[in-house]
Formats: sequence, structure tokens, C-alpha cells
Amino acid sequence: MRLNGQIALITGGATGIGRTTAIRFAKEGAKVIVTDINEAGANETAAQIKANGGEAIAFRHDVSNEDNWKQIVEDAVKAYGTIDILFNNAGIYVIKPLFETSVDEWNRMLSINVTGVFLGMKHVIPVMAKQKKGSVINASSIAGLTGAPGHTMYGASKGAVRIMTKDAAMEFATLGVRVNSIHPGYINTAMVEYASETTKQSKEQLGQAVSPMGHVGSTEDVSNLVLFLASDESSYITGAEHVIDGGATAR
Repeated sequence: MRLNGQIALITGGATGIGRTTAIRFAKEGAKVIVTDINEAGANETAAQIKANGGEAIAFRHDVSNEDNWKQIVEDAVKAYGTIDILFNNAGIYVIKPLFETSVDEWNRMLSINVTGVFLGMKHVIPVMAKQKKGSVINASSIAGLTGAPGHTMYGASKGAVRIMTKDAAMEFATLGVRVNSIHPGYINTAMVEYASETTKQSKEQLGQAVSPMGHVGSTEDVSNLVLFLASDESSYITGAEHVIDGGATAR
């Protein structure tokens, strides 16, 4: 098992990439802390892990709230003793023209997508540093690498995650903590369903339009990458951006 005995905290674990990764981590021997603002969904993910013989606990979690982060980390350490892996996966996606974007919408996007990642690193990395070992994976997006109409707000948040990851990797490398970002393209999640509705294109049409491979990716595709970055197989990789987009950014 590639994560045998490891303790992993996954935000946004109620659905999509977060749920798939949580289940995959557990199959690879990790004990998983599943968090999400959607408490029922987080509990369901944990229940699925337990039904398959794994170990997991779930918490309701507002990643934009620092006191909530402090409590989650305290509870996780109380339950399992430490945290070896952090997957900062929670995020929201809004497509909207710049001129129509309100300050409240802008602030909400950044509070979840950027502040949530910042707070995760702020409160989890000190736990990792005590054992001189840890892996942090931050979910960015190809929107943090390339531009697109209607993506000013979302792209700004994911671009911030990209460079924040590199800065943190440099800051914590000597403490044995690796920090990397992932940059998914169109993946078959609720976010792509939302993009499909907003753009009036089917998921199949989106995949054909965006990816040279001609289809959207799966949550399993992304969880494979996250698993690699969480495991010791990537022990010499930090500060790197890992694109998983079916070739979209290679155009």
C-alpha cells in the first residue's frame, strides 16, 4: 500500500475529486480526515470508506474560517496523532463577466479558493514540520495558467494558489515538507456540469472543444496524480505545477 499508516486531511471531500481521492487514499492504507461545508456529503464519503474496510472521520468545515481550521487540526491530531498529507481541494467555480462581478462575489471566491488554501498550510504545516515530513497538494486549475472569458475572478484565485504553492515550497523545503499544485482541466464533476449549463454546451462538446484528447477527464484521473504527489514516490518533487488537462494547455 502506497500510503500505509499515513494520515491524510482532504478538504472538499463530500463530492467529486475530493471524494474519489479520499476513497483512493483509504484503499492505499491511509486514515482519512474528510472535511466539507457539506457535512452530510463528508459523512457519506467517510461511510463509504468504512464500508470498504478503511478508516475515516468527517467534519463540517468552512475553509475560509481560521477558527474552524484550528479546531479541525486539533481534532485530527487528537484522533490520529499527526497529519502527513494535506489535500487543499475545496473550492468554488463561477463564470461571470468582469463588469458584472460584484465585490461580494469577488471576496467570497477568494476567501474560499485562496484564503482556504493559505489557512490550511498555516495550520497543518506546523504539525508536519514537527516530524520533518509531509506532503501538501493544493488544487489550482488550468485557469491559473491560461486566460478565458468570464474567468477573471476564478482565474485570479487559481493563479494565486499556483504562486502561493511555489512560495510555500521554498519556505518549508528545509523542514521536510513538500508543497505542490495540481492544475486540472475539464474534469467530470459538478463544476463541469455548471460550465456546461452556463456555456450551453454538453460535457461531450466541452471535452471535444477544450481537450486534444477529445473528452473530459475523470475524477479518478486526478486522484491518481494526487496519490503520486502524496506518496514517497514523489519525494524529490516540490514547488511544481502538475497539469492534468488532456493536452488543453499544450495548444
